[in-house]
Amino acid sequence: MKGISYARYGGPDVLEYGELRDPKIGPDGVLVEVRAAAVNPVDWKCREGYLDPMLDAVFPVVPGWDLAGVVVQPGVSVTEFAAGDEVIGYVREDFLSRGTFAEYVAAPVRTLARKPRNLSWEEAAGLPLAGLTAYQVLFKALQVKRGETVLVHAAAGGVGSIAVQLARHLGARVIGTASGRNHDFVRELGGEPVEYGEGLAERVRGLAPEGVDAVFDTVGGEALKASADLLAREGRLVSIADGAVLGYGGLYSWVRPDAEDLLRLTELAEQGVVSVHVSETFPLERAADAYRLNQEGRTRGKIVVTVAEKAQPAG
Repeated sequence: MKGISYARYGGPDVLEYGELRDPKIGPDGVLVEVRAAAVNPVDWKCREGYLDPMLDAVFPVVPGWDLAGVVVQPGVSVTEFAAGDEVIGYVREDFLSRGTFAEYVAAPVRTLARKPRNLSWEEAAGLPLAGLTAYQVLFKALQVKRGETVLVHAAAGGVGSIAVQLARHLGARVIGTASGRNHDFVRELGGEPVEYGEGLAERVRGLAPEGVDAVFDTVGGEALKASADLLAREGRLVSIADGAVLGYGGLYSWVRPDAEDLLRLTELAEQGVVSVHVSETFPLERAADAYRLNQEGRTRGKIVVTVAEKAQPAG
């Protein structure tokens, strides 16, 4: 099969497009023909070795944790899915090696849910990691309630844009940081945009003089520091970007594969609660260009790599 891999840590230039061996299917896994795979910032952080202290790399590494595709063959003990089922997945293992930027992926059933019927392949591929991150932070870590005010950083990004929609669904008022060019987009999602950068705290205080009840930090650094000072009494702070949140009395959250949570996101997408904005797509052989664009850090929504429909692998 064709796919993208890298044999050492480095920049986008270490990514190679070529022939890879077909994946083996475990008893509780399914072989998925990939139609699209989303790019996430964690992918290039893995590729450049930033996560080496916590994740072993078995080279060559196929990048990518998100996918949307079609089940080709279920494992011998799988009853949840059958050949022909359309699925999405956050296919993360506890080491780096067998990712989703390939024509076929062997995915454990615990990482999969059915694909939302109303989303395209590209949109569906952008839902799992970003959607699960937003869902698990808002529903479980922050436990956002109706009537609360939530501050979401990078509200126009992949995680942030879904977080705004989910927080609004929970009945919260949402303030979202974004660059000026993305303010209308944040408003369309249901948020109240504020410019990030110097003076952020004052701008948020102008909208929420008593402070905010919850902060969803996706940026870290100075934004995180400012956020801690913006919390109302008994306010909650969660970061997915900066472990320094612990020093501010907050929580650090790392998204987990969860089939039930992923199915709930599928249902919310089909109800029109959650949409996925795809800013740009690239063919599989141009995955390095997709990563370069994502690494610039100015993406609205998601960047997605598409994989053309192929015949079944031999054997």
